[in-house]
Amino acid sequence: MTAPARRLAPSLNLLLGAIVACNGSVATTAPLPPTPRVQALLDTVEQRTFAFFWERTDDRTGLTPDRWPTLSFSSIAAVGFALTAYPIGAERGYVSRDAAAERVLTTLRFFYQLPQGPAAAGTGGYQGFFYHFLDPVSGVRYQTVELSTVDTALLLAGVLFCQQYFDGAGGLDPAIRAYADSLYRRVDWAWAQPRPPLVTMGWSPESGFHPLDWRGMNEAMLVYLLALGSPTHPIAAEAWDAWTSTYTWGDFYGQAHVGFAPLFGHHYSQVWVDYRGIADAYMRGRGIDYAENSRRATYGQRSYAIANPAGWNGYGADIWGLSASDGPADVSHDVNGRARRFFTYAARGASYTEIRDDGTIAPTAAAGSIAFAPEIVGPALVAIRERYGDGVFGQYGFLDAFNPTWVWPDVPLQHGRLIAGKGWFDLDYLGIDQGPIVAMIANYRSELVWKYMRKSPYLIQGLRRAGFRGGWLDQAP
Repeated sequence: MTAPARRLAPSLNLLLGAIVACNGSVATTAPLPPTPRVQALLDTVEQRTFAFFWERTDDRTGLTPDRWPTLSFSSIAAVGFALTAYPIGAERGYVSRDAAAERVLTTLRFFYQLPQGPAAAGTGGYQGFFYHFLDPVSGVRYQTVELSTVDTALLLAGVLFCQQYFDGAGGLDPAIRAYADSLYRRVDWAWAQPRPPLVTMGWSPESGFHPLDWRGMNEAMLVYLLALGSPTHPIAAEAWDAWTSTYTWGDFYGQAHVGFAPLFGHHYSQVWVDYRGIADAYMRGRGIDYAENSRRATYGQRSYAIANPAGWNGYGADIWGLSASDGPADVSHDVNGRARRFFTYAARGASYTEIRDDGTIAPTAAAGSIAFAPEIVGPALVAIRERYGDGVFGQYGFLDAFNPTWVWPDVPLQHGRLIAGKGWFDLDYLGIDQGPIVAMIANYRSELVWKYMRKSPYLIQGLRRAGFRGGWLDQAP
């Protein structure tokens, strides 16, 4: 077991730096070393969440299910998180480095060999991009889903992390790096700009390009950074300014930041990109960086839960976290004399930009912020685990979501189960929510993903073309 002091050091530096960078918004809790209970829970969560990717991914193809145990298609974003998890497992001793390398190479080779082309069926992608969901056996397009630029970016981020991690001269490492390079270089980012300089959300053979482009702030920061860093099909540098020109700056419970209501939008890019101490022109103008921005968003959500303006059951200082997740049902129901709307899968969130909240809490929302705000995330994870027990915690760590307000046995559920006296609880684990949990715990403890991605020439190029300066980026080759 790694010594607690060594685990804590990078996170304390992160937190203290964030507090220094604060521009009018301060944390309400002083930084404290994590308790033994927090450290023990993180040990368990990290290992069990890794096991989701290791055990549920098809070892013949590398295809990771969108969810489990409910049968589902494969999600290419979940594959990107799986690729990120494998080196973490090797570093923590859950699997051998050789076994991790074999799984990675299997995955990269399978994706590189999937047919590409404009046909509506029988291919896995087109122009280097991949379809959002793939058939779990063959890997070709699932039904009529779209070619997804953001999900391809999440896949490629895992690919590029493995390219840097497997840096040896022998064994499978050279092949891993070669396949990773080929997968990234063949993506035609410029093709995905029907309305330049912005990048489209997607494309389908039936209807062509999606009518909307990616505009910030949201999970698509990686799309632009990887597109700007491409050595083969890059987009123009002006795309980043066009992206940030759509930001809005606001205040939510005393936290001034660029808002995006579901916390996953503050996690996905930062799983792989260490924004601490580096900033683009927009953030330089605000006097902070994106890591601090995400810390403020996290604190804002916690303050919202403490205030609990809608009166949901359970919300408080240590029970909080809204993000895209499962939910009990798509219905309206009376809560304390007021009709309230509930959802199944939905992008829940709370910010000055919007509030979409039906009392459903997603553990990934808090856990994905462990590297930004460990002093409030650690106690929250412990409180959720101890208060709700096995209803929310199982074979692969935290189940996707729970809702303490939903207590009605006579209302049909579309998903999950009701536990008398406690509320609604999901039965599934979702790959795209498991991913930030295991990756951000690793970043919190040792900066594992960040330190390897700081070596990626493609990410470095993308950041520099986007106008980022400072910190580790100024020291990079």
